[in-house]
Amino acid sequence: MEYRRPEAAQVEEMDPGEKRLNELGYKQELRREMTLFKTLAISFSTMTLFTGITPLYGSSLLYAGPASLVWGWVVVSFFTWFVGIAMAEIYASFRDLTFSWMQIKQTTGSLYFWAAHLAGPRWGPFASWCCAWLETIGLVAGIGTQAYAGSQTLQSIILLCTGTNKDGGYFAPKWLFLCMYIGLTLIWAVLNTFALEVIAFIDVISIWWQVIGGLVIVIMLPLVSLTTKSASYVFTHFETAPDSTGISSKPYVVVLSFLVSQYSLYGYDAAAHLTEETKGADKNGPIAILSSIGIITVFGWAYILALTFSIQDFGYLYDPSNETAGAFVPAQILYDAFQGRYHNSAGAIVLLFIIWGSFFFGGLSITTSAARVVYALSRDEGVPFSSIWRKIHPKHKVPSNAVWLCAAICILLGLPILKVNVVFTAITSICTIGWVGGYAVPIFARIVMDEKNFKAGPFYLGRARRPVCIIAFLWICYTCSVFLLPTYYPLSWNTFNYAPVAIGVGLSLIMLWWILDARKWFKGPVRNIDISNGKV
Repeated sequence: MEYRRPEAAQVEEMDPGEKRLNELGYKQELRREMTLFKTLAISFSTMTLFTGITPLYGSSLLYAGPASLVWGWVVVSFFTWFVGIAMAEIYASFRDLTFSWMQIKQTTGSLYFWAAHLAGPRWGPFASWCCAWLETIGLVAGIGTQAYAGSQTLQSIILLCTGTNKDGGYFAPKWLFLCMYIGLTLIWAVLNTFALEVIAFIDVISIWWQVIGGLVIVIMLPLVSLTTKSASYVFTHFETAPDSTGISSKPYVVVLSFLVSQYSLYGYDAAAHLTEETKGADKNGPIAILSSIGIITVFGWAYILALTFSIQDFGYLYDPSNETAGAFVPAQILYDAFQGRYHNSAGAIVLLFIIWGSFFFGGLSITTSAARVVYALSRDEGVPFSSIWRKIHPKHKVPSNAVWLCAAICILLGLPILKVNVVFTAITSICTIGWVGGYAVPIFARIVMDEKNFKAGPFYLGRARRPVCIIAFLWICYTCSVFLLPTYYPLSWNTFNYAPVAIGVGLSLIMLWWILDARKWFKGPVRNIDISNGKV
């Protein structure tokens, strides 16, 4: 079948991305209003400065002491750049990357469109299926990680606003913690029901909130602290805590201490989920991806150093009878600094509110990305009851039904909070394995594809593409593997990492669905416009 290009008069009115989208068989349903700065804002907000580091800082510090934590960030950042560069090259091929077999393009489905495209006609549908579901699992669980960590921060704020753990302050019980978790999820869903420019505006606030707030914390915290740790302690001190973690193996605790960095340094693909809504996506998308990694790399390390230098009493941080109930190590570090200097906790509360804002903005952005992936997969008939989830809000032009589906699943993930103490570990592991695992599929396809089939965009690696992609792929495999490990011993109902069970069951069902049914009809991205006659 031959397809005719739109008439010249029509083309002149189109953004090049919309024109390309139409040529490849997709109508422009979402508004193409995202500029480079707005795309960067959403990508940066999805990674966020505090949301990865803050909730896992205490456990990572406990495993092997400060040196492993501090240098772990450097090591993980180094390998993250390989992943980001590999993805940026694929993204940059937005306008030129085509195959005669389907002529599909990454739109709002992003990574799974890339996977289908790069894997070719034989393996494309299967690669697309795997990538799409990994993305979906990772992003929906990602909403849960932000809701949990945001509730944990809010729990500490309420405690310090009403006193401390030692003098009658109110420490929110599990039922109230769950209510906060659900409340944040619902707020993000409501905000994502409005037009995308509302989210973009909030995310512009987010980037300034985190940059300015990050600078305030990084500079102020060490200055306020009565004493600071020596450089030799921060950069060279290594100690295990087998009495607390049950782990005495030094290599094992080093691996676990890196988890905070591996959990923090992803999410830069958020720009890719907005391809269909971004102006000049082939250039602005890669810039947003690499800029987000660069900003987080620098600010994240500075934040870790500020916290670590400001530790007053290492052992006291984990004491359940301390002022913050031993529940949130960064909150205790902030409290010790301001209480020691000013004999009140007002400054600590203000800085905790800045951190909480980061979780709020991060959860909002991840909800945006998750809904776009569910919408795209539904548009391609890859989700049960797809006709419901692919509907677009008639006024705001956003996938509102997909937004609420993501919110509902996220709430279900949080219900075990009432009974199980390791919910955050499980949700974090599921999120990381799904989200980062989704990166692996298009990168692996890029490694094995015939180079003559790849039409390079503005950002092209040339001969370096294979070593870069191989390193990126191996690093992703390692990252997914370590998030399956137990994090505490001896194993019990309260220390077991439930991620392997959840991921195993989920992926087994998805693969079984593929083998028994989906492979017969799922062919990857599906056209929703017939350019030959202009029908949609």
